[in-house]
Amino acid sequence: MSGHWLALYTFAQFRTRADDPANDDFFFNESAIWAAMERADGFIARSGYDGDQGPESWGDQVYPKYWMDNGDGWAPSTISLWQNLESALAAVYLGPHAELLRLGHLFVKDAEDYPPYVLWWVPADHQPDWSEAIERHELLGDNGPSSDAFTFKTAFDPDGRTTTVDARQSREIAGRNRLRSDLPKQVQ
Repeated sequence: MSGHWLALYTFAQFRTRADDPANDDFFFNESAIWAAMERADGFIARSGYDGDQGPESWGDQVYPKYWMDNGDGWAPSTISLWQNLESALAAVYLGPHAELLRLGHLFVKDAEDYPPYVLWWVPADHQPDWSEAIERHELLGDNGPSSDAFTFKTAFDPDGRTTTVDARQSREIAGRNRLRSDLPKQVQ
């Protein structure tokens, strides 16, 4: 798999404007979560956001057709690259990012209308831009999982064959990641 990287795009929508004090927990923890994700086993890179400190944005940030502007022109979304499915799963669901998932009450719950994330394989050294991520996200939302746009539950390998994420390996990776974590006590 050294010839491929796993691309991950996440998307959510706040119930209220981003600057609503109800979202303060999300923004308080965001930089620490990103720092932990960037130290996680299997992490390769991530897109930043225009105008923010941190990594460069991978193109102009756009949103999927599922996006509903709530008056601030913004929605929480990410693009990152990973070495494999197990590392990405460990970071997203078993690691610090899971703390943000516990803030689910802040987000619109339209799971039947759009997926919260999409995975796809890219050639090593390819950096997907926001438009590519949106295309994959909408492909998953419109047609369901395929080798071009899939989920952890219905996963594919780089050759397009169905595969299963090794949950034991993901738990081991998450354990190693926790040893490196220096998240604020509020989040741990």
